[in-house]
Amino acid sequence: MRGPHNIWRLIRTGATLERTGAMQVVLDAFDAPAPLRFVARTLGLPFKFLGYKGDPSMPPATRALTALGPAYIKFGQVLSTRPDVVGDELAVQLRVLQDKLPPFSIEQAKAEVERELGRPVDQIFSEFSEPVAAASIAQVHRARLLDTGEDVAVKVLRPNVERAFRKDVDAFYLAARMVELFSPGSRRLRPMDVIEHFDGVVRGELDLRLESSAASEFAANTVDDEGFQLPAIKWNHSSRRVMTLEWADGVPMGDNAAIDGAGHDRVALGNRVLQLFLNHALRDGYFHADMHQGNMKVAANGNIIAYDFGIMGYIDEYTRRVYAEILYGFIRRDYKRVAKVHFEAGYVPADKDVDEFARALRAVGEPIFGMDASHISMARLLSYLFEVTERFGMETRTELILLQRTMVVVEGVARSLNPNINIWEVASPIVTSYITKSIGPRAVVNDLANTAMVLARFGPRLPALVEAALLQQSNPTPPPRGPRKRWFVLAAAGGAVAAAAAIALVDALT
Repeated sequence: MRGPHNIWRLIRTGATLERTGAMQVVLDAFDAPAPLRFVARTLGLPFKFLGYKGDPSMPPATRALTALGPAYIKFGQVLSTRPDVVGDELAVQLRVLQDKLPPFSIEQAKAEVERELGRPVDQIFSEFSEPVAAASIAQVHRARLLDTGEDVAVKVLRPNVERAFRKDVDAFYLAARMVELFSPGSRRLRPMDVIEHFDGVVRGELDLRLESSAASEFAANTVDDEGFQLPAIKWNHSSRRVMTLEWADGVPMGDNAAIDGAGHDRVALGNRVLQLFLNHALRDGYFHADMHQGNMKVAANGNIIAYDFGIMGYIDEYTRRVYAEILYGFIRRDYKRVAKVHFEAGYVPADKDVDEFARALRAVGEPIFGMDASHISMARLLSYLFEVTERFGMETRTELILLQRTMVVVEGVARSLNPNINIWEVASPIVTSYITKSIGPRAVVNDLANTAMVLARFGPRLPALVEAALLQQSNPTPPPRGPRKRWFVLAAAGGAVAAAAAIALVDALT
């Protein structure tokens, strides 16, 4: 579907922002310079009549994004967690996008459930409520299972949401291609790769079977996390477009007045949100990548309840160590080490100067180190970070997009609970603990044990491999791959022996 016809979609985007009054709101929120304001208004005004009208009862930005479709709504959800970037007023307006969008009818929801689960709704549930929450992709109904009497939440995808997302993403591909074509300097940001990553994430979110699987894995990883709980999936009543899970009672994370009224400590909650995310990302390498206020509640016992597992992030062990070392370097104000880690990981081109990069990082870290969030202008900080990445030719790392995005969202949630939170102080114990376990003698031994275990898997094949190697050795014209194979046999045999020794050493150390 990609092609020039998507230019129409982009024109309607600008026209909709203009028609709904969102253009001025957005430009003001980002403190756009005069030239950008002039270009935006000049391009938007002539096509204003082509824009979607939206719901006039909504504030301008919410009205525009809702009218434009689910992909735009996703973008608004991220901005809603960053009052320090877009301002308190706009952030509050955009929070509606998290779970208070216009729902589709209960009749459509019931018909979808019947199609997906193969039985009439009244044969599965004794009660099935009107929608209790509606977001960009799905809405949720409260229901009661007929056979057990248990209260559950039933998540149902919006009708035709797959097609709506496809249209939006197609237009995004065209926009990314145009950016690369007309702004060569932006190619280091890899806009096409970013959109491809977004496309993949969205495709996964549109299959609730994958979300159910993600929830199950996440629950297994976090079962022992204090102050954190997840609703259990009801597999017998879940499918591609319908997911049923335990009903989770609690106060919405985005309602500070209700949290205070329930007697919960918002400072402690803000700290815990940030530390839970860091633990999941560093310890497990598997984290909830959509942790905005609309996807969390606070239970009566003070536990944080997370739900909506459509977007989950995964990072491998090597990337986790790099990420942790960068955070740890900032916490210790060791900017030279932070710079070296960037170079070692290949995040900065090798022809750049490491000392100069370290000084640039110091200019980022020193003004905010030890300060609480209320004294930090995140918009100004992000602006300077962008300048630094441009000056040093740093390309966008698509494998880190979800991690970086979620870190921004989680920090925004923590700030909303406690505007004076000290990010470095809260993060320090988690990052320090991970560094201690993942870098050092014990970590080296674990790495060797893991490598040896991989080699040891070839143990059952060793007799045949050794025999083949001996036959090749007696052959006067061995095939060219023979020597390489003999080395493999020796490596596999050595690995089998090393595995036992390494595992024994790990057991002794632990």
